[in-house]
Amino acid sequence: MQAKFKTIFQSLTVRNYRLFATGQLIKMIGVWMMFIAQDWLVLELTDNSASALGIVTALQFTPVLLLSLFSGRLADRYDKRILLLIANIFWTVLAIGMSVLVVTDLVQLWHVFGFAVLLGVANAVETPVRQSFVSEMVGTSLLPNALSLNSATFNTARIVGPALAGVAIALFGLGPVFVVSAVSSIAPLLNLVRMRPAELYRAEQVAGAEKDAAKIMDGLRYVWRRGDLLLPMALMLVVGMTLFNFQITLAALAKTVFNTGAASFGLFTTSLATGSLIGALASGSRRGRPSAWIVLGSAVACSSFAILAGLAPAYWLVVALLLPTGFFMIYFAQAANQRVQLGVDAAFRGRVMSLWVLVFVGTNPVGAPVVGWVAEHFGAGSAIWGGGLVSLLTAAAALAWQLHRTGSRLRLRLVPRPRFYVVPSGG
Repeated sequence: MQAKFKTIFQSLTVRNYRLFATGQLIKMIGVWMMFIAQDWLVLELTDNSASALGIVTALQFTPVLLLSLFSGRLADRYDKRILLLIANIFWTVLAIGMSVLVVTDLVQLWHVFGFAVLLGVANAVETPVRQSFVSEMVGTSLLPNALSLNSATFNTARIVGPALAGVAIALFGLGPVFVVSAVSSIAPLLNLVRMRPAELYRAEQVAGAEKDAAKIMDGLRYVWRRGDLLLPMALMLVVGMTLFNFQITLAALAKTVFNTGAASFGLFTTSLATGSLIGALASGSRRGRPSAWIVLGSAVACSSFAILAGLAPAYWLVVALLLPTGFFMIYFAQAANQRVQLGVDAAFRGRVMSLWVLVFVGTNPVGAPVVGWVAEHFGAGSAIWGGGLVSLLTAAAALAWQLHRTGSRLRLRLVPRPRFYVVPSGG
């Protein structure tokens, strides 16, 4: 057990990564507190409109859709650490401004819309750079573990943040939650400054004329020619757009279906995040590049449990089903992320990861308003199981394509326990 524990957290032995992960954990707890408070603020300002939530989410991710590929080019040309400092400074200034509006009770809906757009700009620059910066901190050998710990950090924050926000909103109101979020965003700035640039793994990065010639279209052509990268990205495009909208659907489910308060919404999010954290830690011991079958199998499982959660008639049953949904959701996302990162050349990493961010979160401007509209007109449960159904059909089609392409066959084994397994071509 001790050896397993050390394997899961081995990237934390690297000082630069330890500083990075600590700063991200503190910031992300505050960010998730702010997301909960922001959603509740929108519902209060709009008389419980799920469509308004969808619009806010769309505005927040539209800059990701428009700017991510450009940010990937920046990541392949310039110092990623400096880019992260700039993006995080911008984020901190915005968070302080929003907290002042809420505390002084001057906030209006258009302020929330504008805040969402500007935060999206910061996120559009920061996320692709942060994704590609991980390999510079830990090197290739520890990259799978570091990616899993990144996800574990994110989901730890998603457990702690909503729980703290639900209690804080009930006791102190929305203002203090925004203030705490603004203060927490300073942590990654301090830790980025404390890093030792000489200890970064930059030897494998291209330099000079090659770096200056890095073009967005070259990155797109590179992915198009790589079927092993295209499959997880295409699958994530559909699943991310139709299913990964729990920020909208769970808020609407708690308030409009089960008629509960902020604390109960926080419990939904916490249950989903707890499963996600377990899934991230389960991915942490992976040493090599995951196979396409792991990506596809986890996508099928994630979609199936989401359908069950959307159809569940009781509050406690939704909470229970969100646990395995979260587990397979992050297990799928991590397997797909690791398959992409461990299969890409260093010269293209920034641009490829910007494309990953685009299909992972940049599709929200398209999916979020649709999901919000479905939730408002047909119920939040319908939005969840409908997204799960579309994702399941897409995963099944991708599985059929992969089996056909490789000439493999899918078999069911009943003993010692029921499970599907793949028989390779000629096997």
